[in-house]
Amino acid sequence: MAAPETSALPQRVTTPAHRDGNVLRWLTAYTASLVGDSVYFTALGWSAQKGAGPAEVGLVMAAGALPRALLMLGGGVAADRFEPRRVVLGSDALRCLLILGVAAAVALTAPALWILVAVALVFGAVDALFVPAVGALPPRITSPDQLARVTGMRSLSLRLSQIAGPPIGGLAMGLGGVAAAFTTAGLLFALSLPLLLTLRMRSPRMCDEQQSSTASAPGTVRGDLLDGLRYIRRHRLIGPLVAAGAICELGFTGILGVGMVLLNAERGWGPSGYGWIVGSFGAGAAASAALLAVAGWLPRAGLLLAGSLLVGCAGAATIALVPTLWTAAVLAALIGLSAGVFGSLDNALVQTAADPAYLGRVTSVVMLTLVGLAPLSYPLVGAAIGAWGAAPVFVGCGAFAALGAVVILASGSVRRAELPRRPTAT
Repeated sequence: MAAPETSALPQRVTTPAHRDGNVLRWLTAYTASLVGDSVYFTALGWSAQKGAGPAEVGLVMAAGALPRALLMLGGGVAADRFEPRRVVLGSDALRCLLILGVAAAVALTAPALWILVAVALVFGAVDALFVPAVGALPPRITSPDQLARVTGMRSLSLRLSQIAGPPIGGLAMGLGGVAAAFTTAGLLFALSLPLLLTLRMRSPRMCDEQQSSTASAPGTVRGDLLDGLRYIRRHRLIGPLVAAGAICELGFTGILGVGMVLLNAERGWGPSGYGWIVGSFGAGAAASAALLAVAGWLPRAGLLLAGSLLVGCAGAATIALVPTLWTAAVLAALIGLSAGVFGSLDNALVQTAADPAYLGRVTSVVMLTLVGLAPLSYPLVGAAIGAWGAAPVFVGCGAFAALGAVVILASGSVRRAELPRRPTAT
């Protein structure tokens, strides 16, 4: 698919993302919000375990996933109807008020278990609005040729939040208890609000000069949702990309989560061994994000997409067969690197090709596979490893994820897909 022409756009829209103040404000706000998420979950779990058993703690921690999954597609409709920045601002403000209210309640009294469950449910529902909208923002704050770089920067931000969030939450609890941790999370959400308010938004027409003339006026929520699903299914590039991403997540998520824990226990590598494997995967994923953030463009994106997925599948199928911890750690780094390249390229190509009128709904479908469908593989992978051992399950999951590469290679539009390049100065 030919990349949208950008030479007619004002020169300011082709500013490299890492030097674009607009992008950096968005990235700072996004990072603050992600760290706030991590601190919130740390505080929620700690607050629950103070007055409940392990099963109840698990209930509290999982409660937010249900409304997030059920309402995610509706959040995509809202982002397309009401403009993504408005939805992000509104949902982030709601999260801020909710968590600061919880902080006040915790400071006054130990909250009952049902209150924590209610907070998790409300937070999950608001997250269903926030996630699709924040995913639809990058094409409205930068030019198409910078989307790959922004995707890499966004992935680095995610890794940073995963590293920084729990220690920040732990430090806050050490200094002022659970109430201080909730307060810290609320203030991080509040920090993102003024940064989001100062963003300069590009008009939908500037985002994509090939904007579809088929986008309909807003109708019912159900009608808009079905319209978005039809758009994804009929799009020659986005349809296969979304399908390949969903297959990849279903194949990888279970073995990277539950599977790695059970593999480590099966081999007797201990907690430190698990740490080495997970850390190596994270390092590989961070390296791939840094590569795309620095390079900003990679050649033959469609073929590289399929190649990186096949490499990751081979690593996933092999990691349960190797006898030593250091070999497993190397393979985990390779899986993280290839999975990171695949995910970043897939996301950048989708955002480049998507009609701005549908971008919120497209993002909501992509994210639904991450937060709604992919986690369903956890109990299946756990039961399968319990019955047959880790090796055949890892091989089977790697083979299943490789079906995503088959989808990519079967589509001529994806095979020929290229990332837009920054126009040279004249």
